[in-house]
Amino acid sequence: MTLNDTLNRPLRDLRISVTDRCNFRCVYCMPKEVFGSDYQFLERDQILTFEEITRLAHLFHAHGVRKLRLTGGEPLVRRALPDLVAMLSAIPDMDLTLTTNGALLPKFARPLKEAGLKRVTVSLDSLDDETFKKMNDVDFPVSKVLDGMEAAAQAGLGPVKVNMVVKRGLNETSILPMARFFREKGYILRFIEYMDVGHTNGWRLDDVVPAAEIVRTISAEMPLEPADPNYTGEVAERWRYKDGKGEIGVIASVTQAFCSTCTRARLSAEGKLYTCLFGVKGHDFRALLRGGASDEEISQKIAQVWGKRTDRYSEIRSENTIALPKVEMSHIGG
Repeated sequence: MTLNDTLNRPLRDLRISVTDRCNFRCVYCMPKEVFGSDYQFLERDQILTFEEITRLAHLFHAHGVRKLRLTGGEPLVRRALPDLVAMLSAIPDMDLTLTTNGALLPKFARPLKEAGLKRVTVSLDSLDDETFKKMNDVDFPVSKVLDGMEAAAQAGLGPVKVNMVVKRGLNETSILPMARFFREKGYILRFIEYMDVGHTNGWRLDDVVPAAEIVRTISAEMPLEPADPNYTGEVAERWRYKDGKGEIGVIASVTQAFCSTCTRARLSAEGKLYTCLFGVKGHDFRALLRGGASDEEISQKIAQVWGKRTDRYSEIRSENTIALPKVEMSHIGG
């Protein structure tokens, strides 16, 4: 019996962090005050090997997972990543995608496509160089990220999606310029409410620009209308331009929680499974893998962890929940 036979919220989507390292130190998940040049990241032997990741992916596939997304940190800093993509792309009926900050895509887009990657999502919070550098603490311009998107599109890793985290007082003035630009490019832009993931980003509710405000801002200039979700459990609420020229998405996990339909789990780089982005506790699968557990034993553990899931953080968010310990975004990806 699979998870889909027993749960109201089937497990369909697994996000796999392949490294905790990144070449950005963004205000959202890796603030430079915490992740400075002397920060101690995981040692190589602590991180799951490609063979371990692939073994787990096969077992999750048997429980109904049909979408794998490689994340980080920054996944493209993991050595020989196309080799892992080739191993995972051999799993039948699996949508294999990757989220990246885009800086290394000109080098890796074509090898990743040739290895079997389907699509990429690129994180970019502003087209303005000053705002971009303020949010991501980098010494290169936005054009480098845009070049990465173009490389992905040319390699056939499309349609390219762009994720923009919106934080009040930092980049809300970039909403319309981003919408205009990516509408013309034909990329799908998704706006993400600034979330209280972990504790290092100093989150405050006042920093959140609600998804409804974002939609109103864009629609006032370029009229929007609601669009149906692509699949059950899709986290982004879709809006299409009324003139037919593209669409946007909004991810409103703060103001419009979607816990009741969430079908996503996250596997950290060192093999801990989290059933919620705001998870307090990870379940150690590396110990099972390296302790000689059989496929059947690991499969039973997957069913046990997901079957007992009670996560409703976003639905019950309050002063009492905000203070709870939470895993950092940089540790488990988006």
